[in-house]
Amino acid sequence: MQSLQHAGEPGTARLERFREAWRAAHEPVAGVSRRVRLVAYAIPLIVLPSSVWRLPVAFGDGLGPGERVYVVFLSVLSEAFAFTAIGLIAHWGEVFPRWVPFLRGRRVPRRAVVLPAGVGATVLTLLFTLLFTASEIRGTTIWGGDPSADAPGQASGWEAAWFYFCYVPLTLWGPLLAVLTVAYWKRRSTAGRALAGT
Repeated sequence: MQSLQHAGEPGTARLERFREAWRAAHEPVAGVSRRVRLVAYAIPLIVLPSSVWRLPVAFGDGLGPGERVYVVFLSVLSEAFAFTAIGLIAHWGEVFPRWVPFLRGRRVPRRAVVLPAGVGATVLTLLFTLLFTASEIRGTTIWGGDPSADAPGQASGWEAAWFYFCYVPLTLWGPLLAVLTVAYWKRRSTAGRALAGT
């Protein structure tokens, strides 16, 4: 019986080391408020429903293999981009991780984070918060044309409710990312002035 218990220990130890490394890499740095931390953790969660909503579409009838790969890729890519919001509060958003060749251990330039995050927040706000909302209110596509009869927003009953339940949270992605970007800029600017003053 003891040999069975010891056989499971290496895997358990490995899992525990992984958990510890995950916590260390994603724990907020000093100066991050509880509210900002909650905003950062919320972003991947508000993107997740739309990513999950798309997956049954990828495996339903009527799509070719290339379209299926595209839909799955879009879901995975959306979550990956949403997860980068955690970098705005974590250590890896301020210092390059050791697995990044040539840059490991160096400070990440503020502008290298703030510019893409600011552009991303602007684009996401325009796309989801403004265009999606306006097109749904007007009953058109985001380009102003009439939606096709099989468009998700044209459904009724539980299908429409499920679509809106999954996609309405995306309207928060851009504004929340903007809040995180401003908080990151302020925190790094304050830290930079404190380092320059010492």
